[in-house]
Amino acid sequence: MEIFRIVEGQPGKQWKALFEATKSAYLAWYRSGDVSQRPSLTEAQAQLAAHMPELVPTYRKLVELTGNNHDAARFLTMWNLPAFAPACSQIAFADPAPTLIRNYDYSPDLWERTIYTSAFRGKKVTGTGDCLWGLLDGMNESGLAVSLTFGGRPGSGEGFAIPIVIRYLLETASTLGQAREILARIPVAMSYNVTVIDRSGESFTAFVAPGQPAEFSDHPAVTNHHGVIPEFPEKAARFRSVERLEHLDGLLSEHREAENTFDEFLEKPLFSTEYSTGFGTLYSVMYRPTEGVAEYRWRGQHWRITHDDDAASRTIVL
Repeated sequence: MEIFRIVEGQPGKQWKALFEATKSAYLAWYRSGDVSQRPSLTEAQAQLAAHMPELVPTYRKLVELTGNNHDAARFLTMWNLPAFAPACSQIAFADPAPTLIRNYDYSPDLWERTIYTSAFRGKKVTGTGDCLWGLLDGMNESGLAVSLTFGGRPGSGEGFAIPIVIRYLLETASTLGQAREILARIPVAMSYNVTVIDRSGESFTAFVAPGQPAEFSDHPAVTNHHGVIPEFPEKAARFRSVERLEHLDGLLSEHREAENTFDEFLEKPLFSTEYSTGFGTLYSVMYRPTEGVAEYRWRGQHWRITHDDDAASRTIVL
């Protein structure tokens, strides 16, 4: 399986190549299910402009690169996309340097396989791409790192797909306070746990869900449920969420360093091989945002990424 490194300050030929390679699959997914739930282009663009106006100039460039494709323009707003729910585990460390570690657990067939560095608004942002310009996790030049997991609450509602929220957060926020304000005000379409750490080493996890006020916790580890006792036990059991969180809490109690903890993400119960059911570990990554370094790992392979690397690709084996 090939992983592609995109390094492009402003959307250009690399992004256009990504669009051309994936547009059939993305637009087929966008048109699937209850198409009456997909918004008009006017509505979708209005929502993006209302909630994330700083992204509108980049959005316009992307639409132009699609050849002004009508459905692509709707899709790229990420307003009321079809539902999707990856699993995942993540943990934040303050010492010896701010660090965020995560596993991304999902179906290999639905993984975009891009690591994207951009400077849409002048600030370098590096992270794992999704939905063409959204992010599953990442870091910015201001020393902020962020990652998401499914929050465990079934169903969906009116709001943005989480990858564009992660993108927006890294484009516009430099501190925990700014990140908290963003996560408290932007409507999301599904429930997620979003962990953020800044250059001070302070961190929080926000539980966000459609139609609900965001809730914040300073606990540094999270999997796929909300609170101590899962509110939806069947969902938690499906993803072994409690088991994985208990393992992370055990590592915290042992006062392990981030590097040793990272090793654990390649082993059970954090690592999963259930690829055929959409719950396999696609990558593990450790962000050190104050150093501008992201290290991706697979069993027997690793890839060290910085904001200043060139475009490249790597072949990995799951």
